Amino acid sequence: MVSPNQTMLTEFVLEGFSEHPGLRLLLIGCFLSLYTMALVGNTVIIALVTSCPGLHSSMYFFLCNLATMDIVCISSVLPKALVGLFSEENIISFKGCMTQLFFLIWFGSSELLLLTVMGYDRFVAICHPLHYSSRMSPHLCGVLAMGVWSICAINASVHTGLMTQLSFCGPKVITHFFCEIPPLLLLSCSPTLINSIMTLVADTCFGGINFILTLLSYGCIIASILRMRSAEGKKKAFSTCSSHLIVVCVYYLSVLCAYISPASSYSPERSKMTSVLYSVLSPTLNPLIYTLRNKDVKLALGRLLPSFSH
Repeated sequence: MVSPNQTMLTEFVLEGFSEHPGLRLLLIGCFLSLYTMALVGNTVIIALVTSCPGLHSSMYFFLCNLATMDIVCISSVLPKALVGLFSEENIISFKGCMTQLFFLIWFGSSELLLLTVMGYDRFVAICHPLHYSSRMSPHLCGVLAMGVWSICAINASVHTGLMTQLSFCGPKVITHFFCEIPPLLLLSCSPTLINSIMTLVADTCFGGINFILTLLSYGCIIASILRMRSAEGKKKAFSTCSSHLIVVCVYYLSVLCAYISPASSYSPERSKMTSVLYSVLSPTLNPLIYTLRNKDVKLALGRLLPSFSH
């Protein structure tokens, strides 16, 4: 309960990277570069997939969804973080904080679920190639994509709704560069048990279970590759799968490190580091790892930019 002499907060201050003033210019340059690369790379992917008939398959349909998620995810974090690096104090309203939290949870959890769907798509393509067209029909792909977006929107609504029910009486400094669940729970002057339980449930469902399912898909893929007779085919398939697995592992582990620990053991420095991995680096690297190494995408880019194919 909030005592009568306590004042409810209407705004927060994002600490950002103010404890490292010597790194301010370096961080501004890095974040601006990464943000530009992420926007350009993911926008190019969306444009190519939607405009090139040769890329109208389930794999590229899911990649297009991934690119959209990456654009919104990084755009919900970096612009405000850059404002904090340019100014002395980075203030965010309570409503603005809850809005940022909602979009971050929505698109962050959507990417976790979509990675599982993409793993299943590759499993069917490599392990059951003769049934791929029938199993991964356009209708099913649409249903899976809508399911991902809808389920994760509900998840984000639940967590954001629970957060708005908490009382915040001060201090008002969020020890992060964006609004995230663990540092917000530490600032609450009301009980946070339900929020902590729901966060753990979400971590288990969206993090743990999806991670296991994704690893199972790629485990079956690797086993199928090992049975291939062509050495060149093995090399190409392993190269693709290893890249996918690296992205999956980095994204899942960084999210789990940021959310799996109880609020009492929250470490601002560790959280900022892991958050940069899944909210900044992952959206920047995904276009390169998932698509720009792909032959079909290179051919599509070559038609638009002849110099790219040389």
